[in-house]
Amino acid sequence: MPTSSAPTPHHATDAPRRVTKRRGQTRRRLLDAAGEVFSENGFGRSTVEQICERGGYTRGAFYSNFASLDEMFFAMWEQRSTAMLEHIRLAAESSDIDLTDLPPSEKVRAGTALILDVVPVDDQWYRINAEFTAHALRNPALKKALAAREQAILDTIVPILESALGRLGRTIVGDPQTLGRALVAVHDGTSVQCLIEDASASARELRVDLFTHVVTAYSRPDTTPPRTARQEESS
Repeated sequence: MPTSSAPTPHHATDAPRRVTKRRGQTRRRLLDAAGEVFSENGFGRSTVEQICERGGYTRGAFYSNFASLDEMFFAMWEQRSTAMLEHIRLAAESSDIDLTDLPPSEKVRAGTALILDVVPVDDQWYRINAEFTAHALRNPALKKALAAREQAILDTIVPILESALGRLGRTIVGDPQTLGRALVAVHDGTSVQCLIEDASASARELRVDLFTHVVTAYSRPDTTPPRTARQEESS
């Protein structure tokens, strides 16, 4: 089913328009309305008219900000992923938990749990994202755009992982991107389990365990000697 009567899907990969303060507010309200409509009706059954009615805007306001519902989804994804990555970065750099006296294995689990606390398992977003992914898999242009955005997230999160593991006295084994992809896969799979089991404590504990096992499997204790002040000055 077409997602809108707007132009073709290549608009999903177009460069973003310049956003003024007023336009930014309109976009945010439209995105909030779209989240509600997509969640209630399903992405494929949602229309521009429904979103405009929910947000209190006209079709003109919609099309001055988004070329299609596909482009709107990618804007929604960008908004959420940017916030999530910032929360992960802040958690990875946090000094709220003292891991100094913990055994190495418990350090990894404690650090993993700290970061997972800020990675949402959101029923509404999961349904929207899963439905759009199925839609994109039927459309080569959208599939390519989806892959590019997932790669951009990996490129951002891998340095954060490397830094976080360094603080735990560990280093990544092999290609860091492989660890990133493994963690994304674990996140997707355990999110379903947590949602099906309706916030079960055991499902969430298993989620932390699985993330910890993957991080441990793809990393090792860092035996690199610390750099001296002279080495730092000469580099």
